[in-house]
Amino acid sequence: MNENEREKRMSSRTGRIERQTRETKIVLQIDMDGTGKSGVSTGVGFLDHMLELFAAHGFFDLHIEAEGDTHVDDHHTVEDVGICLGLAVVEALGDKAGIRRFGGETVPMYEALGSVYVDICGRPFLDFRAPLEGGKVGTFDVELTEEFFHGFVNNSGSTMHVDVPRGRNAHHIIECIFKAFGRALNQASRIDPRVQGVLSTKGSL
Repeated sequence: MNENEREKRMSSRTGRIERQTRETKIVLQIDMDGTGKSGVSTGVGFLDHMLELFAAHGFFDLHIEAEGDTHVDDHHTVEDVGICLGLAVVEALGDKAGIRRFGGETVPMYEALGSVYVDICGRPFLDFRAPLEGGKVGTFDVELTEEFFHGFVNNSGSTMHVDVPRGRNAHHIIECIFKAFGRALNQASRIDPRVQGVLSTKGSL
């Protein structure tokens, strides 16, 4: 990849997804090389807040408009936003040439400590270990956090490990996860001038 090709790629790493089902209608756009600006409206207030944190700490420009059957519950909206985010990242990264591929971060949030590690490798897998079994933050069912990340990894083709070894407050636990997610994905998706093609001895991701 010559310098002109690299500059062109750096200027166009955006993804836009429009997805409509009988349960949700979502328009999502992400710029992987943004400044952390966001405009998020999903109808699920706590999810909006978490995605704003994700964008700010990952330096992504993120815009989401979503409508869903939240009169049933928030499950479909949360999962489908994760799906759309995964698809948009795939579109933004294209053939993945030049990216670092791996990223990981640990973030403290008061009594909670959360780590997220990402491999943009084409193989979807999620290992999610956090003390979030039942309960709510406001009206948000905390187990939907894991459903969001299942949607993301299955549609971005990423391997992700989420580990919260300690934490008592569910809001803090989920917040440190989303902040770490933003920072980890930012690391993994950065263009590294030392990477020629894709970072794999197989020659493909």
